[in-house]
Amino acid sequence: MKLSFHGADRGVTGSCHMLECAGKRVLVDCGMYQGSRELDEENAEAFGFDPAEIDFVLLTHAHLDHCGRLPLLVKRGFRGEIIATAATRELARIIMLDAAHLEEEEARYQLRKSARHGNHKHIEPLYSTLDALNTLENFGRTAHYNQMLTLAPGLRAVYLDAGHILGSASIVVYCEAGGQRRSVAFSGDIGNAGRPLLRDPVVPPKVDVVVMETTYGDRLHKALAPSVEELYDAINATFKRGGNVIIPTFALERAQELLFYLRTGVLQEKLPGSMQVFLDSPMAISATKIYKRHPDCYETATAQLFREGEDPFDLPGLHFVQETAASMALNRLTGGAVIMAGSGMCTGGRVRHHLKHNLWRNESSVVFVGFAAEGTLARRIIDGAERVTIYGEEIPVRAKIYTINGFSAHADRDELLAWHRRIQPARTFLVHGEAEVMRQFAARLEDTVVDMPERGQRFDV
Repeated sequence: MKLSFHGADRGVTGSCHMLECAGKRVLVDCGMYQGSRELDEENAEAFGFDPAEIDFVLLTHAHLDHCGRLPLLVKRGFRGEIIATAATRELARIIMLDAAHLEEEEARYQLRKSARHGNHKHIEPLYSTLDALNTLENFGRTAHYNQMLTLAPGLRAVYLDAGHILGSASIVVYCEAGGQRRSVAFSGDIGNAGRPLLRDPVVPPKVDVVVMETTYGDRLHKALAPSVEELYDAINATFKRGGNVIIPTFALERAQELLFYLRTGVLQEKLPGSMQVFLDSPMAISATKIYKRHPDCYETATAQLFREGEDPFDLPGLHFVQETAASMALNRLTGGAVIMAGSGMCTGGRVRHHLKHNLWRNESSVVFVGFAAEGTLARRIIDGAERVTIYGEEIPVRAKIYTINGFSAHADRDELLAWHRRIQPARTFLVHGEAEVMRQFAARLEDTVVDMPERGQRFDV
């Protein structure tokens, strides 16, 4: 059995790992790189393998950095089967179509820019909407949690609830070849336990090898209850100053979780009942509708709300903002609004317009509730930049900046260590984390051989 690494290697985005066993090539995830070079050179580079030779893609979940290059994989020759849970299949569809739309928009912009300078070179998107639609044809069997799938003779896989986002999974692959039996667990992204929406992560059984994420391998999260109270305090303080609250929001999980807590805050009279909340993200709106179709994925109390006919994501004053004109109209609001818009790392999307109109205002606040990779606009603001450039204009940062880490959908250091300890692998490959974070996490692991692969590295296991 061989493992090779083709993304999220000493970095946090672009997850892509390949397993070769029993005469088959299995890819676990095929994600997009996000950050300072997003949608540019890094995503367009060769995969490091021939897509036509891949037999299966096992998709852990639908975040862009795990599924975003699937259309490119198909465009470059992949004809195998993509396997995912039902919720992941639905969410990946909207993620890939949205990414294709953004790719096409960017290509048209670059073409116009080039033409203005007298350069008529041919510019194409990384992949098109048609490529994304074609990719949907490659989705085959639906994976069900805890049910073994036979991929090929001597090759089986089981999906376990990772508790990260709706439909997310850790995947254990069992291989029998040449008289040997080996097992490898791919963590995907491991969820943060004790959340009100999704169930706690399921830890895989003991295996020989683990490929695990280390996103927050160097820190502990703030407790959830104080984080929720901090969110309420930030909103109330901002309204008192007469400003708006801008929340850069990931469309999957974070948007739905925030709606849940805003609804709770209003019901408990910790937030004003007259509060106006704008979910300014067509993708998050679509994702929320998908979330409502899968109540079977939720923690017991939330699932009970659905059974009783209540909507845990609805609250008075909630507005779904679909059209661009309606989004632009929000920029005329001077105070009293909570505006949730993508992207969570501020690398694109409508949130950049809202930041442009609110960052310079002392009355307003920006609340970050998720991970921000190095090189992103969100990270620069979090790290204390006094001025940032948005759409070519230099904007002073005068708004109050909040970073509330307790909402993370990722397990923190101690949760990751406990997850690893229960599996007791002989060998561990650390991925999906910044290099220094990995080094600190590796130093805490015991009774296992630890590797921190670089992109393109291949190992016999």
